[in-house]
Amino acid sequence: MRAEIIAVGTELLLGQIVNTNAQYLSRGLAELGIDVYYQTVVGDNKRRLIEAIGIARGRADLLVFTGGLGPTQDDLTRDALAEYLGRGIELHEPTMDKIMKMFAGRGGAFIESNRRQALLVEGATPLRNDTGLAVGNALNADGTFYLLLPGPPREMKPMFDNDGSAWLREQLGPAYSLHSVMLKFAGIGESMLEDLLLDLIEAQQDPTIAPYAKEGEVAVRVSTKAASIEEAALKLEPTLVKIRDRTEAYLFAEEDVPIEAAVVRLLTAQQRTLALAESCTGGMVSELVTTVPGSAVVYRGGIVSYSNEVKMRQLGVSRELLEGDGAPGAISAETALAMAEGARSALDTDFALSVTGNAGPAAAEDKPVGLVYVGLAERGRETRVEKLQLSGDREGIRLRATKRALYMLWQSLSGQRRD
Repeated sequence: MRAEIIAVGTELLLGQIVNTNAQYLSRGLAELGIDVYYQTVVGDNKRRLIEAIGIARGRADLLVFTGGLGPTQDDLTRDALAEYLGRGIELHEPTMDKIMKMFAGRGGAFIESNRRQALLVEGATPLRNDTGLAVGNALNADGTFYLLLPGPPREMKPMFDNDGSAWLREQLGPAYSLHSVMLKFAGIGESMLEDLLLDLIEAQQDPTIAPYAKEGEVAVRVSTKAASIEEAALKLEPTLVKIRDRTEAYLFAEEDVPIEAAVVRLLTAQQRTLALAESCTGGMVSELVTTVPGSAVVYRGGIVSYSNEVKMRQLGVSRELLEGDGAPGAISAETALAMAEGARSALDTDFALSVTGNAGPAAAEDKPVGLVYVGLAERGRETRVEKLQLSGDREGIRLRATKRALYMLWQSLSGQRRD
């Protein structure tokens, strides 16, 4: 089934609000196995809205509207669709009762324009609104499906997730359900990962393979349409096996979780502990780790050693490494190694990560912007240091360095470390 999302509201065209509804609906429709081919934004003008309906009707099987169901005269979605279809308007009595009770509870006089929020296109199925007043509409007219949802996200989202999705499933039947597995990768860029999987991507039919890039991570969604979870698993597994075989060194999860969650899970399962020593990341590694529920069991603490004095006093980095003619300096492999070992010793942990570098905006210690060293100290193993030359702005460099540090730890925890 092909869908088009039609967002109604002049405020969208003026840039006064962001159309987050379209993103939410696109994801929700994809999970139902419905392909969104177009997204349209129309102002509060009945003639232009009717034109948009006609265009969408010629290229989509499902039209999903957001906005234009409120009480004012510029809320025109319901009226425009009724006119396009040649249908009348009906009053939905349960919604009208709800509106009347609300006004009675407030002790105010009923405002007649609010009656508009209880109206339905003739023959439409009502969709309940748990967080607002305007009733939603769902109907099948001459083989085309129409879904009318309110504009405010706090009303639109629950209406779509509950009655809207249920109505669509009823129209489609179970064979159209979309089933997906999200694969998460770190330590590899999107282009390199795509190169590893290029023949699979080019030959894809069913299942489909879709890569998505994020800062410091890459995701691949493998999807198929099937009538049951069991049938979907059988269809997905051969493709998943091929991807796993090629990407074992980078594949940290088969669900949509960040690498810090995968790291905390492995630390917990292995009953091992972590300390951090951060300079250029300024506590970002610690921040991501502590967002994971249960991280307190494995994370002992961290030291943000932004100055040389803290590196020396708290981590035991020698002055000779940091200062003086010929010293490697704070931005060096030697300092990253000393920071990691100092943190592991000070907090008595199984692992310690260190990050030191130049996140910009200008060169420091005659070192270029983006030069970062990441250290990993592990009880019973030689400390490892990795040199990175990262691109981007200050925040991008900090985030990519953070994710790379977590990837190094994941390598050791998952048995992928090679040294």
